[in-house]
Amino acid sequence: QVQLVESGGGLVQPGGSLRLSCRASGIIFSINRMGWYRQAPGKQRDLVAGISSGGITTYAASVKGRFTISRDNAKDTVYLQMNSLKSEDTAVYYCNVDLYGVGGLRDYWGQGTQVTVSS
Repeated sequence: QVQLVESGGGLVQPGGSLRLSCRASGIIFSINRMGWYRQAPGKQRDLVAGISSGGITTYAASVKGRFTISRDNAKDTVYLQMNSLKSEDTAVYYCNVDLYGVGGLRDYWGQGTQVTVSS
C-alpha cells in the first residue's frame, strides 16, 4: 500500500514563504513524475508545478518565478518552495505522484494541505 504524506501548509501573510513536502512510502519500485496541484473553493483542481524523473520542471504561469519544485529521489519526496505568496495562492495543495508499485504503474494523491495567504 502506497501512501503520500504532505506537510508544510499553514497561514502566511502576503509576501511570505512556505515550503510544502510530500513523502511517498510503501513498496515502491520507481517514481516517475511528481507534481503539485491546488484547488480553491468553488474551483477545479489545477496543476501548479511538475517535475520529471530527470528533473525537468514545469510551472503554471501564475506561479512561475515565485514557486520552485524539487525532489529528493533518495527520500521519495517532492517539495514546493513558495515565495512572494499572494492571496490568490490560497487553496488546498495536493501532491500527485506517478510510480511503479506492487500494483504496477499508478498515480497517487496526497491528502491535501491548506495554504492560506492573508493579513
